[in-house]
Amino acid sequence: MQLGGSTRRAWGVASLLALGLLLVSCGPAAEATPPAQATANPIPTATPTQPAVAIRLNGAGATFPYPLYSKWFDEYAKVSNTQVNYQSIGSGGGIRQITEGTVDFGASDGIMTAQQQAAAEQRGGPILHIPTAMGAVAVVYNVPGIPSGQLKLTPDVLADIYLKKITKWNDPRIAQVNSGLSLPNQDIAVVHRSDGSGTTFIFTNYLSKVSQEWKERVGNATSVNWPGDVGGQGNEGVAGQVRQITGAIGYVEVAYAKQNSIPWVALRNASGSFIEPSLESTSLAAQGAALPDDMRVMVTNSGNPQAYPIAGFTWLLVHQQQTDCAKGRALVGVMWWALHDGQQYAPALLYAPLPQDAVRKAEVQVGSITCSGQPLLSR
Repeated sequence: MQLGGSTRRAWGVASLLALGLLLVSCGPAAEATPPAQATANPIPTATPTQPAVAIRLNGAGATFPYPLYSKWFDEYAKVSNTQVNYQSIGSGGGIRQITEGTVDFGASDGIMTAQQQAAAEQRGGPILHIPTAMGAVAVVYNVPGIPSGQLKLTPDVLADIYLKKITKWNDPRIAQVNSGLSLPNQDIAVVHRSDGSGTTFIFTNYLSKVSQEWKERVGNATSVNWPGDVGGQGNEGVAGQVRQITGAIGYVEVAYAKQNSIPWVALRNASGSFIEPSLESTSLAAQGAALPDDMRVMVTNSGNPQAYPIAGFTWLLVHQQQTDCAKGRALVGVMWWALHDGQQYAPALLYAPLPQDAVRKAEVQVGSITCSGQPLLSR
């Protein structure tokens, strides 16, 4: 396919931006850029066709990637005829709305269950999980006098805090791994998501891997029956509750912890190292993982010695067979841009760009989207 002048210039700008990021990553702040993304994605062999008239797309779902998606859709509107309205209502809401056909795409950090998948496909045909980025779920706390990263927790202790078996901050099991810290005789207020949440899916997926009791009593889902204490709506709600309640512990996407200046835990990973959430430790969670073609995979509790253990992909949920060809082309366009040009915006917002093998698998999925039997991605 021959690229027109405007398209060549757009690729040139993207290439210069990618080169600038590469040069910055080689300087003093190199640790902020994960090694897996030291170079930009190469120019793809396919490109979407821009709609000739303005198109408005509606999406809803995960709060986990909301800061990144807000940036993406704002930037994409500057270079296309597509406006994207995204409602941050939680992964459960995103799954529900794509199933009901009230949005053009859903968003989730949790993999749809077989039952959810069947319901969505009954209404609109096969549905795809297209990865967009990686993020980490930070375990955050409000214990005055203990700076971020200084409080250490082991997987079994974290699970037992959420099971309400450990209820005081100076419990001997917490003190055992925090010698030198002055732990208060303070009740632990356990904060969790009150809505259906992909962040909860990632968090409970991790707890189910490290605690048999958690797996049997509570399980892994976007919404579970919590043993206690306080619920918060969205990542924003959990962050707000933790900030307000002395002695609280909670879990939020790391960008929300950073934005709200809430300290986070250094968590012991599967290799025995205490790791804080970061771009690099998040990226390493996927390194060496077997990624299936449909990209429905969880990478929590990674065996990589330097990986942060509560990390995962976030996905757009899209019907493979589009019924509105104009909207379908616009949707393919924004997803293709997100997989390539959009990745450069992820690190500044504390999301890890997709590994190259994940990008390639996502490209194939986007290329499989059709309308009236015809592919919407030009080749």
